[in-house]
Amino acid sequence: MKTIRQKFEVQFTYSVSFTQGLFKPENNMLADVLQQDGRSGPRKALFVIDSGVAAAHPHLTEEIAAFTSKYKDVLWSVTAPLIIPGGEEAKNNPALLNKLLEAVNLHGICRHSYLIAIGGGALLDLAGFAAAIAHRGIRHIRIPTTVLSQNDSGVGVKNGINAFHKKNFLGTFAPPFAVINDSDFLLTLEERDWRSGISEAIKVALIKDAAFYQRIKQDAFRLVNRNMEAMQELIYRCAEMHVEHIGGRDPFETGSSRPLDFGHWGAHKLEQLTNYRLRHGEAVAIGIALDTTYAMLVGMLSPAEREDILNLLSDLSFELYVPELSMESEDNKLRILKGLTEFREHLGGELTIMLLSKIGKGIEVHQVNEHLMTQAVQLLQQWQHKRLRLHV
Repeated sequence: MKTIRQKFEVQFTYSVSFTQGLFKPENNMLADVLQQDGRSGPRKALFVIDSGVAAAHPHLTEEIAAFTSKYKDVLWSVTAPLIIPGGEEAKNNPALLNKLLEAVNLHGICRHSYLIAIGGGALLDLAGFAAAIAHRGIRHIRIPTTVLSQNDSGVGVKNGINAFHKKNFLGTFAPPFAVINDSDFLLTLEERDWRSGISEAIKVALIKDAAFYQRIKQDAFRLVNRNMEAMQELIYRCAEMHVEHIGGRDPFETGSSRPLDFGHWGAHKLEQLTNYRLRHGEAVAIGIALDTTYAMLVGMLSPAEREDILNLLSDLSFELYVPELSMESEDNKLRILKGLTEFREHLGGELTIMLLSKIGKGIEVHQVNEHLMTQAVQLLQQWQHKRLRLHV
């Protein structure tokens, strides 16, 4: 018997840039980013826009046309931007993936062309997945338009769509060519979308940076009241920590650990149980509250720290209990607990979830006591009801 062993390393490099008014004629950031590929002549590009973004910015397609006309030596838009529904529909409807792939095929988008996606996290996930599987990978530029996508999902290496009633069952690890955050897109966000992404910042602060957590507490009032300076600072620090983590030991998650998914096993299941009535960030806030309560019950986290975390989430207008948390299956177990099995299956290997030993320090555990997790749901319901009574 003979064996040939192969080993090689591939270096990935991409930038996460911050700007305002990306498509204003005087802003040359996108043109500069494109020229980082070292090629000469105009690059073919297919623009894809989240339908919600297109509605909120009715002149965006005209601005893109004017921009590409000015920078025609660098960029060639092969057709008018493709408008795709955003939100979870983007990830639940396979026809939208086919629509994107058909456009790539029709317009001859190749491995040296660009798919430039403008939208929230779900649209970016869809577009990134299409870019990763077309021609085994075409260059993808993300232009996130929500807080959550600018500080978390849009700056990472994951792409995916939902299938079989499971989050991100189909997907890839494929880094973008570049990410460009334009804070002007945040100005038109609905209230829920403005605050939803804050939960992801709290998540990463809780497991990695106590000082960042305290800064979020200090800025809570400004954040709730849509202070752009406070939000820009939050997005930058959160994105910075996310990128630092990706550059660590396991960016493509070959193990069974996913530290940045603190609170997410419950959040993913809650999104499905609520038929995606909850925004992802809203579900993450509940997932954080649930796992924080469980950590207190098993003696890992003090009651005072748990109270501090729940108060901050509530001060940021997050609801921390929804009836779907208490829904039961035929076996009289909470349906939310099925999320633990699905989380383990998605990662493979043993169950690994992140909990807190203190604010700013996460710790991985491989077993969950379902009786105590059920008790955590009950305590969370009681806490939410008490909070509502105090603020009536």
